[in-house]
Amino acid sequence: MKDIPPSSDRYDTGMAVRRSVLGDSHVDRAQGNTTEFDRPFQQLITEAAWGTLWARPGWSKRERSIVTLALLAALGHDDELAMHVRATANTGASRDDICEAFLHVAIYAGVPAANRAIKIAKEVFAEMDRKADGHGR
Repeated sequence: MKDIPPSSDRYDTGMAVRRSVLGDSHVDRAQGNTTEFDRPFQQLITEAAWGTLWARPGWSKRERSIVTLALLAALGHDDELAMHVRATANTGASRDDICEAFLHVAIYAGVPAANRAIKIAKEVFAEMDRKADGHGR
């Protein structure tokens, strides 16, 4: 793999936003699992998704979170969907917001996509509730 350029302001901004949305433990785990093969990809998503898109003014993290959940559900990206449902603890998107987003998915992207997203969200909520109650996983 080619050498990665030194850290940029966009990368640093992206890492700060990524940590604020996904949490330090998730980002630390992702960084710890990075290899030379996927290092360019990690840099790309940190700079483009987090340092550019999520860092833009105009929409709150809550609003971006709701749109992201709807898109991931509509496209059937289950692992990313679960990760972003967990992230709502940091973005301010409520369970009611998520339900509304998935209702839109049902109409505009199909009932099966919404049904799958609801199933995933319910599993993630149960996991989050167990952790909040101190029962771990």
